[in-house]
Amino acid sequence: MSNAPLARLVEQGAALLLESSDSARLDAQVLLCHVLGKELSYLHTWPEKIIADEVFVHFIRLLERRQNGEPVAYITGIKEFWSLPLKVSPATLIPRPDTEVLVEQVLACHQQNKLNCLDLGTGTGAIALALASEQPGWQLDAVDFNIDAVALARENARQLKLERVKIYQSDWFKQVAKDKKFEVIVSNPPYIDGGDKHLSEGDVRFEPETALVAAENGLADIITIATGAKDYLADGGSLYFEHGFEQGLAVRKILTGLGYTDAKTTKDFAGNDRITQANWIINKLKN
Repeated sequence: MSNAPLARLVEQGAALLLESSDSARLDAQVLLCHVLGKELSYLHTWPEKIIADEVFVHFIRLLERRQNGEPVAYITGIKEFWSLPLKVSPATLIPRPDTEVLVEQVLACHQQNKLNCLDLGTGTGAIALALASEQPGWQLDAVDFNIDAVALARENARQLKLERVKIYQSDWFKQVAKDKKFEVIVSNPPYIDGGDKHLSEGDVRFEPETALVAAENGLADIITIATGAKDYLADGGSLYFEHGFEQGLAVRKILTGLGYTDAKTTKDFAGNDRITQANWIINKLKN
């Protein structure tokens, strides 16, 4: 196998991953390109190229890690989100395509050139940095309670030249300035129930449980954030959550029960409930 051309290495690597991955061929391609330091197009341009023995050994080691279930993003240290290459680590969740639906919703609903936005539980910084890349006039704060995640998000901001995003450590709102108001607050908080069987399957086995699991059937952090956000939202401001595919109704009820208006849920790319948003109208409480 070490003397095989790149095209053969991809096929043989994919065969090794068939039982451990739903995207075996793509995983093999990404891992091979990672050890080569090349883009995916390189494999199509040079399918007959033979790699050095030490590169082959490195490739095999990465395939073995993937066979054991370790996510490709943790192996390579990089995950693309909103066309931005983000550094990832086991300190953070791996950014997922469905979270791009949240970014799309915010951008579609808020087209003003200037506003204040807060990203709670930023992890890699994916949501805040995606928004910053599209709206250079927005002021974005991004917080996480995990100091390692904060360091990683700051590094991503530096790499992407989006350092105007203010990234700092905070347990939800605790370190956010008391007098600050935001037109938009977004969060992809922990929303999985601790007894969910999916926690022992696939990539999530390697991701930090504190970023995945919440009490009260996965709704505890959503309740905490929705309650606290009322003190930080500007009049008419909007709150956005990513949540589990069966939680749309529950999240709308939480928001409506707390006095939010116009709660609605948007589906992800697979057609499942994924993003719920609502507005906070201060003046209506005075009428």
